Amino acid sequence: MHARVLVVGAGPVGLTMAAELARYGIPVRIVDKAPHRSDRSKALVLWSRTLELLDRTGCGGSFLDAGHEVAAVNITAGAKRIAHVDLASVATPHPYALMLPQSETERLLEAHLQGLGVAVERQVEFVDLMPGSSEVAVTLRRPGGAVETLTVEWLIGCDGAHSAVRHAIGATFDGETLPSQWILADVRLGGLATPPSEMDMYWHADGVLALFPITPDRYRIIADLGATRDDAPVAEPTLADVQALVDRRGPGGVTVADPIWLSAFRINERMVASYRSGHVFLAGDAAHIHSPAGGQGMNTGMQDACNLAWKLALVCHGTGMADTLLDSYSIERHAVGRQVLDMTGRATSLAIVKSPVWQSVRNHVASLVFGLAPFRQAMTSMLSELSVGYPQSPLTVAGAGHGGPVAGTRAPIRAGDVPVGAGDRPRFALFAADASGAAVPARHRDLLEPACRPPFAENGIWLVRPDGYVALAAGRDDGAAIGAYLDRLRPGHPQRS
Repeated sequence: MHARVLVVGAGPVGLTMAAELARYGIPVRIVDKAPHRSDRSKALVLWSRTLELLDRTGCGGSFLDAGHEVAAVNITAGAKRIAHVDLASVATPHPYALMLPQSETERLLEAHLQGLGVAVERQVEFVDLMPGSSEVAVTLRRPGGAVETLTVEWLIGCDGAHSAVRHAIGATFDGETLPSQWILADVRLGGLATPPSEMDMYWHADGVLALFPITPDRYRIIADLGATRDDAPVAEPTLADVQALVDRRGPGGVTVADPIWLSAFRINERMVASYRSGHVFLAGDAAHIHSPAGGQGMNTGMQDACNLAWKLALVCHGTGMADTLLDSYSIERHAVGRQVLDMTGRATSLAIVKSPVWQSVRNHVASLVFGLAPFRQAMTSMLSELSVGYPQSPLTVAGAGHGGPVAGTRAPIRAGDVPVGAGDRPRFALFAADASGAAVPARHRDLLEPACRPPFAENGIWLVRPDGYVALAAGRDDGAAIGAYLDRLRPGHPQRS
């Protein structure tokens, strides 16, 4: 079958993109120039919102079986613990961070994709593209140097920070490389008093030290080494270097051993102006890169994929208007990418403050604000990415007061609910009394789940998108608003000005 979509890059973002499109019945190919999956742990954490979205795909359980749950984050300055952020209170089926090496995330996603009948084509390199008004001509280089040319309706670049697709469309990657050097070590730890169900961050006078449990006895260590020249060489640390940092900045009595990965890196903060250029899209690190603070990068990219896939599937199936849906991808996800970039940048700057005066101020203020329940709640909502929403999206419509979730926010997930969007076609879910649902014209039944779900509150109705965000919220007697909303998504319907 001729592919309608080509995905370039088979990391977590590209695999998620291809799997979602295949689940929705869209013929898709996915290529990667590497000969095999990465064997590096790289990105470690899957946050609550990503796990919820994986539940929609039908493969979420395999991740839970393979991962290690972490339910709290501690911040210590000097000998004093100034913050304990507990994720257990987060309103989600997954009130924890799931620690899982990226190599495992890729393995599970690739197995899921193969189960949908799509195999990753490896050692196939994207070379160039020629955009057209309704399609994209693509040149690929296969093993041995053979060149393949093909035409697809849509091309999606999920090929990382050095994206060849981004270069081919001439998109600039605006931002900067921060003037500091960091080290990363995946090692076995002994003597740590904190349980392996918690992450630890130490704000030391010299800089930050972070300990992230991968398994009960194996940890990821990240630490900054201070400012350095842009042209200074980045030297990989030794195990002795790592032990010295842990001895100086950590709680004492902790030993490091059996390293799997030792590396040094600098932080880049960069972003494209638009995630869409005609029939070409960018997602994940091809569109945005930022500080690893909070472990948001891979999750943000996988959520890029979940956002675009259902919209592109509706367009390919002929049930959605291309510009209305596809333009919203860049609008929505660029805003999220900017928020993540700003948030992780602030967190990094706060952690590596060097002035003793400002360190003292930081520690005192942090101790106060982390003592406030509303601040802790906001922090857990941000970390878990449950706070991600699209209030300014062209796909978001707010109605009169109704006493439930606000349009543009994530729809609450109630115990026993089948995840919205869990089927083999993108469908909206209507949360309303049956009488309100009856007002929806029959012509929209292909866009809706076959039955209404119970409303979130007595006085309202809610239309929830296939990715689980509230598209429309209105009063219970305004069932006609659902039909009007879906009308605007239909091909041939006049665009709103």
